[in-house]
Amino acid sequence: MPIYHRLGKLPPKRHTQFRKVLDNTLYYEELFGTIGFEGMSSLLYHTHRPTQVRKVGQAYDVSPKVVVANNLTMRKFIGFGVAPAADYLESRIPVLVNADVLIGLAAPMRRPMTYFYKNADADELLFIHKGSGRMLSFFGELPFVEGDYLLIPRGVIYQIDFDTDENRLLYLESRIPIYTPKRYRNYFGQLQEHAPYCERDYILPQNLITYDERGSFLIKIKKQNQIHPLEYVTHPFDVVGWDGYNYPWGFSIHNFEPITGRIHQPPPVHQTFETTAFVVCSFCPRLYDYHPLAIPAPYNHSNVDSDEVLYYVDGDFMSRNDIEQGHITLHPGGIPHGPHPGAYERSIGKKQTQELAVMIDTFRPLMLTEAAMQLDDGVYYKSWLDD
Repeated sequence: MPIYHRLGKLPPKRHTQFRKVLDNTLYYEELFGTIGFEGMSSLLYHTHRPTQVRKVGQAYDVSPKVVVANNLTMRKFIGFGVAPAADYLESRIPVLVNADVLIGLAAPMRRPMTYFYKNADADELLFIHKGSGRMLSFFGELPFVEGDYLLIPRGVIYQIDFDTDENRLLYLESRIPIYTPKRYRNYFGQLQEHAPYCERDYILPQNLITYDERGSFLIKIKKQNQIHPLEYVTHPFDVVGWDGYNYPWGFSIHNFEPITGRIHQPPPVHQTFETTAFVVCSFCPRLYDYHPLAIPAPYNHSNVDSDEVLYYVDGDFMSRNDIEQGHITLHPGGIPHGPHPGAYERSIGKKQTQELAVMIDTFRPLMLTEAAMQLDDGVYYKSWLDD
């Protein structure tokens, strides 16, 4: 859960007159909230009314093209096979999808975004595998580097400014709000002492810049798998101040503190984010189990209730053979999976691992898109054979 945060100028009391010094005209208050008026929210104060639409363009379809709707094959996708693209939205390639979440890859190049983007349907979680830069929004600037997660609540209007052309992203679009794991939070929402990270680790918006500009500002809004181009007459980043709980924030995978034990710990100890439809886990460098007879490699297990997706970031993933950066494995629910041949045995006696990976477990089956089939190596399901 985000914590209370504020930037810029605010009136002493909410929902009261807040006037500009120069001409005594009003700033325009906006409640940016969730779950009606009951969920997390922030109050924004705009220089201009945020409702001034001059033109509505022709919407176009961006629905994922599903080619395998019922999958029971373990697969490996070569993620770095996604080609770089100059346009940020066009660079985003859906790979796996169900009714709750879209999992995709992107290799956006460093090009100025000539438009603004808003996802009106889904929270977005971006994982920065390669690259650095800034996410810009009416909440201010959110800097990012390799290894950062960026959590962007639905409805945020934003742009991405990359530092170089070498950028690789894993991204999720969740129709269900993404939160920190409930079991790590106390009654008041604060992360507890046993949590693998805390609020001090959050990357919060900074450097709020107010753009008091009129003109033509294109905002591409995603709604029900359509992109709707809307032209506004004022700059969307015209906020002079805001406060609340609903805003984009970041967290570095390198600040996740692994939970270890005498014997092998199950995947929930790696959990970083949750929804009611899927969880996101971070596998980080850590000490291995320290029971004298411990087997550090995971035991075989059956995904009866979930599909498991692993995105490999760096290091040597101890339970897998022939895995490289940017690879994605899919272990579908309904069949068991486990360490590759030899991994179980060679883990014995090892003291630590340097693996770095992001795992997504979905509670409904994932469907494969055209892009997924183009990235599929076609033989991964055979990789558990002894010969």
